[in-house]
Amino acid sequence: MDTNTALSLRMTSLLLGAQTRPDVLGVVEWFGAMQAQDLNSVLWSLGARLPGVTLPEVVAATERGDVVRTWPMRGTVHLIPSADAHWMLELAGVRTLSGVAKRWEFLGLDEKTAHLAMDVLAAAVAAGGGRLTRSECMAALTEGGISVEGQRGYHLLWYVSQRGVTAIAPNRGSEQTFVLLDEWAAERNSPSREEGLAIFAKRYFRSHGPTTVKDFAGWTGLTVTDCRKGVAAAGLTAVDVDGVEMFADPQVLDAGPVTGWWALPGFDEYMLGYKDRSMMATKEQVARIIPGGNGVFRSTLVHDGRVVATWTRTLGKRAVTVTVEPLADFDLAEAIPALEPFAAFIGLPLTVKFIQ
Repeated sequence: MDTNTALSLRMTSLLLGAQTRPDVLGVVEWFGAMQAQDLNSVLWSLGARLPGVTLPEVVAATERGDVVRTWPMRGTVHLIPSADAHWMLELAGVRTLSGVAKRWEFLGLDEKTAHLAMDVLAAAVAAGGGRLTRSECMAALTEGGISVEGQRGYHLLWYVSQRGVTAIAPNRGSEQTFVLLDEWAAERNSPSREEGLAIFAKRYFRSHGPTTVKDFAGWTGLTVTDCRKGVAAAGLTAVDVDGVEMFADPQVLDAGPVTGWWALPGFDEYMLGYKDRSMMATKEQVARIIPGGNGVFRSTLVHDGRVVATWTRTLGKRAVTVTVEPLADFDLAEAIPALEPFAAFIGLPLTVKFIQ
């Protein structure tokens, strides 16, 4: 198939076409993991795939316990099904622990202190009714005799969650909260390592395909060898895209063309879920979407699968102002309807500014 056909199929896989899921859990299970380092971004990533759903409704759904934020791969926060948290941490998340000793040396930590932090936080969260704010966790570590100066506190919160003791729950106000993962995840799936690799591959390619094994490896942080094992066991279909071997889930290969406009958050899987983003944007556009290559993605305005602009929001008391910065030629009047669902999602009237 050609690149245009593959890109259209990707939009279906990314749940930006006609294919939909019924609720927040359905979307998260479809993807397997959604980048969630930035909370506001992932909430709109969900909203963009659940037409008509409002921000309060999405937040309420994340309180049910069937999805959770933690560090399952690449050392970054993702929203995942709670039932899959333990095995994902053990299979892919654990890879980030390989360099932890060097980090400990820099922070003045050691294994004894890190393990003490696990015990202290587990006891504190349990004593705090099963949920503590980030500042309460920091206070508990300090009271337990562990310094949280500099980056030590954040690192220990990460480490304790990486080890499957705690996880990030929805905010209280503007502050993160942490829960005991075993209590939050009422159910716990326990696939074998081989089954886990296949599940990873199945979910990645059905939500991102057609794409390459290299993209899969970049997304999971797993070795290419493990990724190929997962692909071989996942029941995927190999496709040739202008001479490049890619894989896709069979159920999306019969989808028709996907056209239209989308206003997507900066950390959406549409851009962040790939190492090679050339289908969606030129090198020059990517450089403006990720200024300085610092890993901070700007929100994108997408037309027929390709980026045409970036956008930023400014929340006011009476309206949300969206400022659009073009990266290609297009008629702003045609794009405005793509921004209206975001305004409806957050419950504010829309004002659009256009940077010439």
